[in-house]
Order: sequence, then structure tokens, then C-alpha cells
Amino acid sequence: MAPSLTQTDSSHPHFVALVKLLDQELAQRDGDEHAFYARFNSIDSLKHCLVAYLNHQPVACGAFKAHSFPCTVEIKRMYVAEEHRGKGIAGLVLKGLEDWAHNLGFTSAILETGKRQHEAVALYTKNGYGRIPNYGQYEGVTNSLCFRKELSSSLK
Repeated sequence: MAPSLTQTDSSHPHFVALVKLLDQELAQRDGDEHAFYARFNSIDSLKHCLVAYLNHQPVACGAFKAHSFPCTVEIKRMYVAEEHRGKGIAGLVLKGLEDWAHNLGFTSAILETGKRQHEAVALYTKNGYGRIPNYGQYEGVTNSLCFRKELSSSLK
């Protein structure tokens, strides 16, 4: 059975629960640097969030928010529960976010991930994201990697 995606906002309880798991994992990976990144990962006002369900169970999430760059969204809070990794769910969530943003008129997506997030770097590279100079709060942060992609409709 293929995962289904539900569009929601950051108040959705399944989104909140998945983000808590993401934050726990990142705290372990990032160690002392986690507090720096946590400041930029509030979900209080995210209006564009996806939750992926497999057999009616929430297994993954992601979100985007408008960025100060014109017509650009920033991809945020991507997470797949550990037992469901390697099944293509992250790519499905990412594509769902990109299509949603494109349908709202956005033309590009940016994101930041950490050098220790090898799976994330591979996911973004595989899905057409190219490295860019670190932007905004990530300028000069040696553990951060920033990426960008031009969005286009998958309905060709």
C-alpha cells in the first residue's frame, strides 16, 4: 500500500508528534549545536505541513514556509520514522511539498540541513537540489549545508 499525504498546519497532533521525534533525533546527532538550530525550527506558525500515512499510521512529515527571497519557500521539518526509512516516503513528502508550493505560485525552494544528516543530503541531491551559499542565519555556520531547487509542475 502506498503512503497517503494529508495537507494540514502545524497544529495537527500527528505533525506535532512526528516533529518531537525529529527533534529528539537531531538533539542526539547535533549534540551541543542542537540549541543553535532549535531556535530556527519553531512550528508555531507553519501553515503548510504534510503528514504521510501508511496503513492509517502517521509515518513522516514535512513543511514549508514563505521565505524573504521572492517567490521562494523554505522546506522545513522533514522527518520519516526510523522503521519506515528506505521506502521512498521522504521523496514522496518532498515532492508533495514542492507541488503544493508550486501550485501556490512559488517558483523555488531552499533548505538547510546539517553535514551530519547524510541521508538528507542524499535525498535532496537525488531530487534535484543544488548546493548554494549558506543563507540567513546559516551564513558562516560550518555544520550547515544549504540547497536550492527551481520548482515546476509535475503535471506535464
